Amino acid sequence: MKKEYATLQVQLRVKPGSRYAGRAREAGRLPGVIYGHRQNAVSIEMDAKGAIAHFKSGEKIFRVDFPGVANADEGQMVLLKALQFDWMGNNIIHADFARVDLNERVRTKVPIELKGEAKGLKAAGRIMIHPFNDIDIECRVADIPESIQVDITDLDLDDSIQAGQLKLPTADMKLLTDSHAIVAQIVEQKEVVTAEASTVDATAAAPAAAGDKAATAAAGAKPAAGDKAAAGAKTAAGAKPAAGAKPAAGAKAPAAKK
Repeated sequence: MKKEYATLQVQLRVKPGSRYAGRAREAGRLPGVIYGHRQNAVSIEMDAKGAIAHFKSGEKIFRVDFPGVANADEGQMVLLKALQFDWMGNNIIHADFARVDLNERVRTKVPIELKGEAKGLKAAGRIMIHPFNDIDIECRVADIPESIQVDITDLDLDDSIQAGQLKLPTADMKLLTDSHAIVAQIVEQKEVVTAEASTVDATAAAPAAAGDKAATAAAGAKPAAGDKAAAGAKTAAGAKPAAGAKPAAGAKAPAAKK
């Protein structure tokens, strides 16, 4: 359990709003907000590179300092509540923090860390399904773990580990995720491939069937009006044959002009 907490050096944002937040990001700063404990929300900004490095390492609890700001709430403990990403989902553009007391109980997400080499993966054609990367828990702020470790060494084919089987670090820690949710499971890879192939075959068959109907309809269709004139139609009355063309068998030659 972590007892030493990182400190975030933050500055107050005098002018909140998307335009000024954008300018802060261009200057290498990360906009954020601190709220909770019946106090007014405060718009802040901090060094983006350093803060994001803490977030990616799994840290959630921070001590915030406001250098150079008189009467600021120095040493306030905060819990990272939410991160906002850009429209591509790649870059963190905003952070939300809630003021907390280390002894109060909160709800939060904790990453799952798989440990060991599953014996069921030693045979060819098997894969591990790992549906989600974190679980929801309720505990004291001071007891929030960096991760929940899951031993998968004895996991064999068709075996699974459910959320309810996880060993939580403290006795008063409460699991909020569905206890029947699958955390890890080993299956035959061909089962997954067969399902994908069936979907592809069904998708390809639909256009082919539609094309067969069109071909059948075309084969039995009657020619459109005017098609007879195009195929073997008689020359219109009074029309002269093309130069050098012989009259058809049995046809009379046009009378010579006197």
